[in-house]
Amino acid sequence: MSAVVKDHALARIVTDAPQYRSVRVVLSYDPDDPQAVCFAFPSGRAWTFPRELLETGLRAPARKGDVEVWPCGRVQAVVEFHTPDGVAVVQFDTKVLIRFLRDTYAVAAPAARR
Repeated sequence: MSAVVKDHALARIVTDAPQYRSVRVVLSYDPDDPQAVCFAFPSGRAWTFPRELLETGLRAPARKGDVEVWPCGRVQAVVEFHTPDGVAVVQFDTKVLIRFLRDTYAVAAPAARR
């Protein structure tokens, strides 16, 4: 049984308001489900999506299901969460997401690509 990887990230909710709102997001990875990462928000809403999507989206726009990830400039990345009620656009510092991915790979290497 491997240890669950948990990290905290301060992210920015992107809206059309002149000022952004910060939110603390819990990033987690359970080696028992080696293909998925989870982003949990203070509202209690958690999104689980492929770890590979996060990695790919840091380099170029990528989407799988209700989650889209893309680089935003040189030091930020955007993660977009789609629901029937709308879209939440959340901006992260890329270095935080890269560190989180590196920590997940330390406990479980990515699956071999075919």
